[in-house]
Amino acid sequence: MDTFLSALAAACGFEALLANLLGVALGIVFGALPGLTAVMGVALLIPLTFGLPPVVAFSSLLGMYCGAIYAGSITAILVSTPGTAAAAATMLEGPRLTARGESLRALEMTTVASFIGGVFSCFILAGVAPQLARFALNFSAPEYFALGIFGLTIVATLSEGALLKGCIAACLGLLIAMVGMDPLTGNLRLTFDSANLINGVSLIPALVGLYALSQVFLTCEDVFRGKRLSAVNISRKGISLAEIWANRSALLRGSLIGTFIGIVPATGSGTASFAAYSEAKRNSRHPEAFGNGAIEGLAATESANNAVTGGALIPLLTLGIPGDVVTAVILGALMIQGMTPGPLLFQEQGALVYSIFISLLLANVFMLVLGMASVRVFSKIVSIPGGILMPLVTTLCVVGGYALNNSNFDLGVMAVFGILGWIMTKASIPLAPLLLAMILSGIIETNFRRALSISDNDYTVFLTRPVCAVFLCISLFILFNLLRKEWKKAAARS
Repeated sequence: MDTFLSALAAACGFEALLANLLGVALGIVFGALPGLTAVMGVALLIPLTFGLPPVVAFSSLLGMYCGAIYAGSITAILVSTPGTAAAAATMLEGPRLTARGESLRALEMTTVASFIGGVFSCFILAGVAPQLARFALNFSAPEYFALGIFGLTIVATLSEGALLKGCIAACLGLLIAMVGMDPLTGNLRLTFDSANLINGVSLIPALVGLYALSQVFLTCEDVFRGKRLSAVNISRKGISLAEIWANRSALLRGSLIGTFIGIVPATGSGTASFAAYSEAKRNSRHPEAFGNGAIEGLAATESANNAVTGGALIPLLTLGIPGDVVTAVILGALMIQGMTPGPLLFQEQGALVYSIFISLLLANVFMLVLGMASVRVFSKIVSIPGGILMPLVTTLCVVGGYALNNSNFDLGVMAVFGILGWIMTKASIPLAPLLLAMILSGIIETNFRRALSISDNDYTVFLTRPVCAVFLCISLFILFNLLRKEWKKAAARS
């Protein structure tokens, strides 16, 4: 109880509440603007949290996360352009509601559904995470190695339909992660006699370049072609409490699906949204309305969309495995703050962990208030010309890339990763496998070598420990299933 009260006091302090509120507001702007994503927003915000108390820093990051995931649906509804990849399923119903003059109704349902899904996942997070952490206290090097392999295998699911390209991205991420000092022997690897690379490639400049600067390059192409979003008129008809209650089954089902899909590493909001939409249609009394502006479908996708936020934090905080790409960025923020996600985090910094739970809950409350208060101005936000927006984003990129080490070299790293991200996007090579491989590489390599060290180079240690063997078997099953799908597609084409 003392730990909870301490966490409550920290999360409800003035600075933490203000940081949370500002994070949600910025997240809504980032999510609503096409081309700006939750990943980009969190990556750009991390440098601004340097020097802040951990609770204040994570309040702002979680606020940004929730706000951006929610607001990605705004442009999907208004201009048929998802602000984030997570909002792709919103386009199945949102634009059709707008075409019928019911855009305000759609936006308000999106806000309420996102709030319900987010709050639901918060309670699941608070209830499940501590128990999972206590179980994970029995983990040692072999188990952490198997977890890393599991996470790396999950990377392949991010590339379904482009498995070869995803593997190329993951291998590139592993290669980049090898740069710097060997974690066990201290030998230098791939530094090319550069003192700037002794500690490896800086994560923040790489993130900012990969996700933010690359998007600047892509948007500049559109600006040069004269592309511009036009303003959208929003109708006055909103959502009613009776209509929210009538869609309670879709909201609850979407929240459940989103939370539990979020727990599975690297699945993401997009998967949850489409799964929830499919289930809502299957269980609906009026399935024929789906695809023609069914508010029930919108309720399902949006509740699942935001429920992923709490679910994705469960494997991150308990096992150190990010649940999605945004939590992979937050993992970097945790490490920068000197914290190591995993079961020991609950013992060593229990108050901080519970303050994260409370901050996530408060972020959803702020999201509801700000979202309902500002839906009428969203049409103005989405019509900002790219020629004005992109210079501002570029400035933020430069500040974010430089702030970590005050190093011009980091700006070069950011530029290189920006070009790399641009090239990969143009070539339809996914970015997420590269990022997750960079982060998971250290976990895999270090614990593999430690496991062999404590077992006298006995490779059977990975098979004789039950938890380790289970994770490795699951990884093999996932890999086999993906390969089987690729073989079937190849056979169908031939």
